[in-house]
Amino acid sequence: MSAEKILDSRDWRKCIEFHGHTCPGIALGYRAAQAGLELLKEDRALDEELVTIVETDACDADAIQVLTGCTFGKGNFIYRDYGKHAFTFFSRNTGKGFRVVLKPGVFEPDPKHQELAQRVREGSADETDRAEFGKIHFQRTCDVLDRPLDQLFNISAVDVPIPDKAVIFSSEVCDGCGEPVMATRLTEVNGRRMCCGCLKKNPSSLY
Repeated sequence: MSAEKILDSRDWRKCIEFHGHTCPGIALGYRAAQAGLELLKEDRALDEELVTIVETDACDADAIQVLTGCTFGKGNFIYRDYGKHAFTFFSRNTGKGFRVVLKPGVFEPDPKHQELAQRVREGSADETDRAEFGKIHFQRTCDVLDRPLDQLFNISAVDVPIPDKAVIFSSEVCDGCGEPVMATRLTEVNGRRMCCGCLKKNPSSLY
């Protein structure tokens, strides 16, 4: 499907509505998610039929949540802080999985794009700067949407255990802050059951 058709599609509009704006990162996530669903021969998950592991917290991740139906709340959207545009898609129905990874050199930064982006972030961009940035930003988005899939990603089948389904645990009160916490996230220290937040604020309580 061409960039023109994707930009006019309902799925793309849903991604933009969720993320808030059009950008190359959303385009990467869109292409990766569509590839994962097609490889698995699955539709968007209504519950936990699919599992997605993302190795970045960049814009890509938003498009993947929208298109796959894998979300933090359902426990089937797993984030690993590896700083990679890499995404693994599993089907609980078939046991199959695929890892989709951005190819080296494909998404190299454009110096002019970066310079203008910095000005926009700092608030020093004038009207001409913003217009030029928008033009380059949109063109890079279209480039991602138009590029053949095998020029964007390395894709491989994976044979690793599918993560367990989400489990609901009862809450207990933290002895430090008095707030309810999932019981499995409490740590007993010197006879007191403490949440992660309290332990980070007061590491001396460990001794």
